[in-house]
Amino acid sequence: GAGRVALLAVLLLCLWCRAAAERLRYSIAEELGRGSLVGPLARDLGLSADELPARKLRIVADDEKQYFTLDEDNTNLRVNDRIDRESICGAVSPCVLSLEAVVENPFDIFHVSVTIQDINDNAPQFNREFVTIEMIESTPPGTRFPLGSGRDPDIGVNSLQNYELTPNPFFSLLVKESPDGTKHAELVLEKILDREKQRNYHLILTAVDGGDPVRSGTAQIKINVTDANDNPPVFTKEIYKVRLMENLPEGSLAFQVKATDNDEGTNAEITYSFGDIASSARQLFSLDPRTGDVKVTGPLDYEERKYYEASVEGKDGGGLTAHAKVHIDIIDVNDNAPTLSLLPILNPIPEDSVPSTVVAVINVRDRDSGENGEVSCKIDGNLPFRLETSSENTYKLIIASPLDRENVSAYNITVTAMDRGSPALSSRTELVLEVSDVNDNAPVFEEAAYSAYVAENNAAGALVLRVQARDADAGANGRVSYWLAGGSAGAAALVSVEARSGALYAQRSLDYEQCREFAVAVRAQDGGAPARSSTATVRVFVLDRNDNAPRVLWPAAGAGGAAPGAAGPAAAAAFEVVPRSAEAGYLVAKVVAVDADAGRNAWLSYELVQASEPALFRVGLHSGEVRTARSPLARDAARQSLVVLVKDHGRPALSATATLHVVLAESLQEALPELSERAAGAEAPAAELQFYLVLALALLSALFLLSVALAVLARLRRAGPPGVL
Repeated sequence: GAGRVALLAVLLLCLWCRAAAERLRYSIAEELGRGSLVGPLARDLGLSADELPARKLRIVADDEKQYFTLDEDNTNLRVNDRIDRESICGAVSPCVLSLEAVVENPFDIFHVSVTIQDINDNAPQFNREFVTIEMIESTPPGTRFPLGSGRDPDIGVNSLQNYELTPNPFFSLLVKESPDGTKHAELVLEKILDREKQRNYHLILTAVDGGDPVRSGTAQIKINVTDANDNPPVFTKEIYKVRLMENLPEGSLAFQVKATDNDEGTNAEITYSFGDIASSARQLFSLDPRTGDVKVTGPLDYEERKYYEASVEGKDGGGLTAHAKVHIDIIDVNDNAPTLSLLPILNPIPEDSVPSTVVAVINVRDRDSGENGEVSCKIDGNLPFRLETSSENTYKLIIASPLDRENVSAYNITVTAMDRGSPALSSRTELVLEVSDVNDNAPVFEEAAYSAYVAENNAAGALVLRVQARDADAGANGRVSYWLAGGSAGAAALVSVEARSGALYAQRSLDYEQCREFAVAVRAQDGGAPARSSTATVRVFVLDRNDNAPRVLWPAAGAGGAAPGAAGPAAAAAFEVVPRSAEAGYLVAKVVAVDADAGRNAWLSYELVQASEPALFRVGLHSGEVRTARSPLARDAARQSLVVLVKDHGRPALSATATLHVVLAESLQEALPELSERAAGAEAPAAELQFYLVLALALLSALFLLSVALAVLARLRRAGPPGVL
């Protein structure tokens, strides 16, 4: 039934679409209104409604005038402007308009042809509505008189098909067809004319086409019968074939027609005129009625019209005429430069686009023909792009090598189209393609390793160092943030980094004596997705400050800090015995001191700041050795007290003191009284402490023995008989 027929038609259409994936063909009648449906383009391309937005279906027309468009949902191809087949194609058949359908993701080009079908929208017309024929009465029957041809811009059955003539016993109509299919009407004399009986005749010539409904045009024919002139003019050629260059200047002689007449006098004087000639040709050519010279009076354009046909009439003074055909071929010259139209597909271009990606489609047209219309395209300069031919007039601009936005962020591409004419003509167009950023660069530190120097006892929050990394990418891909990424043990607790500026700040006060240096790793990370990062090492060196006073190790006494030049208090004194027979330079004692600082802050010097007999002793400036400056004298007191100042070289300097008690005696027995007096005050507390310690030990021992005895007795009492107890 009808359902099966419809299903079969759909299947056949699907098969046809698959077979013509590279070219779609539609056919429509001319003069359709705007918005009229041409065909379901998206369906014929195999695109579903769901994938249409992603595929970005567009059309690119070969013609400068956009005759077609896509409807709002990009599914159907529709008429955009009035299509007049006759103005577009003239007599050419079939009349085909070409366009390209472009889709993306993936990119592809489909060639679409729309055939414009002719409708009978033009009636036949004659170049002259009134035709006058001078016919001598002696004209023999059978003589033919060209009536010209009607013109109908339509083609096929809609074009001019036949001629009709008003019935008349003296005249009949003969229709002849030329090799190119054009039909010409000729008037045939059937009987001998008698001017004395009838001087003129009025006929109507009708041209009809084969359209539905039939259209027609008419011309009035007036025949004037003249007296006999027995020799008509004769042209040198029946057909004049002329070839003219389209750039022939106006006023130039195109060609000449020539006719002769064997009569004499006015009957031999020939005047020339155009017979059957199109109005467009009449504006381009003029015929001198006396000489037969045909000159160019208007611009010839091969692209507008390639061929002209006309008939030339030569009439003598007696009214006899002769006719000849003129065929004029216009020869193309290279007078049209190629035209370029660009359709950007991908702009801006991601810099990670792979080679062979299509970024633009270029359509080239040249109105000339032959080699003059053969066009080649190229791009200027050494650029990472190349042109690839898609079809006869279409090129694809393709990425030829990898792009790098950091090197070149935009390209000015000049496309040059040149034909093969002589001389060649060319045209250029420019396309600006921008390259969009991709996060393909990690931040780079100005230095791979940084060193910072911070004096100890700094304030918490003090600036240690500022690191900086640069990222060649743009936008968020080039925005750098900083983080701590490890380092020495405990280093993360000592410093912090500001994420935006890269500034490292001390978290707390640093102590050179506890930590002289440490290292942290700082990571610079951009804002791309995925993010890229790099790491730099920052070594922080703590600089010493003079914040520790010297500490005296011997004599074993507490060293107190003091202002520069002041002696610190000594917690205990050291006793030394020096024989009175000692010579100058005798080593009495050596003061030993250390300083926890470093460098100049730890350089120690010694000096004697107080002595019972200052001239008797001296101290080594750097060694701390206390020696006799001279031999003891009898007048020197047996007991001498010395105070030695130990001072570092810091600014300000810190110091400590050590006290020495020196007894001048030849032997220990001699020195004991002096030592006893000195030690008495110190031994009393020691003896009292020793007494309490012995007493406590005795009490603890007694309590332990009593506890053991009581435990043994209690056990025996529970286990043994009373007698044993």
